[in-house]
Amino acid sequence: MSKEVKTNAMRILDKNHISYELLQYECDEFIDGLHTAEKTGAPVEQSFKTLVAQGKSRQYYVLVVPIAEEVHLKQAARVVGEKSIELIPVKEITKVTGYVRGGCSPLGMKKLFPTFIHNSAENFDKIYVSGGRIGTTICLDPQELAQVTHARFACITEETAG
Repeated sequence: MSKEVKTNAMRILDKNHISYELLQYECDEFIDGLHTAEKTGAPVEQSFKTLVAQGKSRQYYVLVVPIAEEVHLKQAARVVGEKSIELIPVKEITKVTGYVRGGCSPLGMKKLFPTFIHNSAENFDKIYVSGGRIGTTICLDPQELAQVTHARFACITEETAG
């Protein structure tokens, strides 16, 4: 029974021949990104959380932001081309993405939604994102993540919104 169970995120990376490092940690329920980085030893500045927002148009957007920062909704709305956007309620995460809170990866959601990765990710050779379930983190090249998710790098947090 030592066969590793792959998540949709891992399957997509494998299918696209994208190399990644898998970090697993003991966790039975949701913990925030800062605690996840602490458990895995991942550098906080290279660790990103995946948020899902919905615009007035009813379109969903995936926002990948540093774990220690908050998305700036007005800035993000401008970036995605909406008048306004709101983060979806926690109870809708699984219905929209197929993932549970705390295990939401920008890879392998039910649909490929427009995805925006905070531009600070471009400063690193590797970043850490959820691997698609609680207790699983993936380390990979941010350019390859952007390529496979058709993402754009953008300024979407408080610190960078002007």
